[in-house]
Amino acid sequence: MHRLLDRLGHPERKLPPVIHVAGTNGKGSTIAYLRAILEAAGMRVHVYTSPYLVRINESFRLGRAGGGVLADDAELRTALEHCERINAGAPITLFEIETAAAFCLFTQTPADVVLLETGLGGRLDATNVIDAPLATVMTPIGLDHTEFLGETLIRIAGEKAAIIKRGVPVISAEQPPEAAAVIEQQAKRMHAPLHAAGQHWHVNVERGRLVYQDERGLMDLVAPKLFGRHQFDNAGLAIAAVRALDTFKIDAAAFEAGILGADWPARMQRLVAGALLDLAPQGCELWLDGGHNADGGRVAAAALGDLEERVSRPLVVIAGMMGNKDADGFLANFAGLTRHIIAVRIPGRDNAMAPDTLADAARHLGMRVETSSGVEAALRSLTRLAYEVPPRILIAGSLYLAGYVLAANGTLPR
Repeated sequence: MHRLLDRLGHPERKLPPVIHVAGTNGKGSTIAYLRAILEAAGMRVHVYTSPYLVRINESFRLGRAGGGVLADDAELRTALEHCERINAGAPITLFEIETAAAFCLFTQTPADVVLLETGLGGRLDATNVIDAPLATVMTPIGLDHTEFLGETLIRIAGEKAAIIKRGVPVISAEQPPEAAAVIEQQAKRMHAPLHAAGQHWHVNVERGRLVYQDERGLMDLVAPKLFGRHQFDNAGLAIAAVRALDTFKIDAAAFEAGILGADWPARMQRLVAGALLDLAPQGCELWLDGGHNADGGRVAAAALGDLEERVSRPLVVIAGMMGNKDADGFLANFAGLTRHIIAVRIPGRDNAMAPDTLADAARHLGMRVETSSGVEAALRSLTRLAYEVPPRILIAGSLYLAGYVLAANGTLPR
């Protein structure tokens, strides 16, 4: 990255102020809240996120007055071809050249702030070339990508926390004790002010509303539009990040508008129309979630539990996962909610988990499971079952599967 950026004239040094976000779960949703809050305050916000769900354009959002837009095909192609030409055939990964292209794009369009999401790690991440970001945000850390980041929370937290820069404020979500200790130690080593959930700021659900409190006071805000208790925590982290920075003067109305307006596809997203819903049993609820690790399964299951308390329906989980994921850890979260799992293969992914392997994991947990040739076939099979109440269907297990579902349903992210 340093070699390529040097050849490109160091676009990373010409960016607007950067908020750098790392963690295992919740990065995308937290960035969605940050963007919505800052845009509600009238700011122009560039955003770089990964992975995309359907189109690569989703990773590159260009700040505009009145709200950002995805980079179009021509803009993106020009930036990528420029980086490829300058790289001149030297060894480089896809994510590295995409990151360099993002920096080039973001220097060509004026904006007030850049929201920059790490890839899978932190220490050696392609985004970790920003010497002096405005802030570092740490979302919840859990076990994922262990083949690259290490087998323990301490090792993984060490990789993630390595984006903390000297003197730059660190805003951290509530963390497992081992991860919290690593973040605290790294912040202390870098003389970086730490704003930790549960210590320096708090977020709670009271009467269905989001109540946020820190040393500057209390805010009673509307509940997030994004569904699930974990979204209150993600929204709280975004609020804490904005309030930790003297750079931004954000009024309560912008916080409220941002919390209500934030949108992030495939995170407990209800599909209310589309081609796949037409295949499902009439009157059912169809939900989509890209969670793919044990913690992701936990928050999705908690959200389903809340739905069950409101309106009881039989639950079916259509699951597809990548071959390197922990199927047992993911599916265990749903064992108390459903006994009906349908295992499918993620289309177009050579390293997707075989449905039979996923099914074996479900049987090991005592769940009733069947395999299907795909999501469409699984939905059609459910129409042949006699339900007293139309079922609640969750499609989950992978962002790659979620992207396929959104494309097949005709509901592309914007």
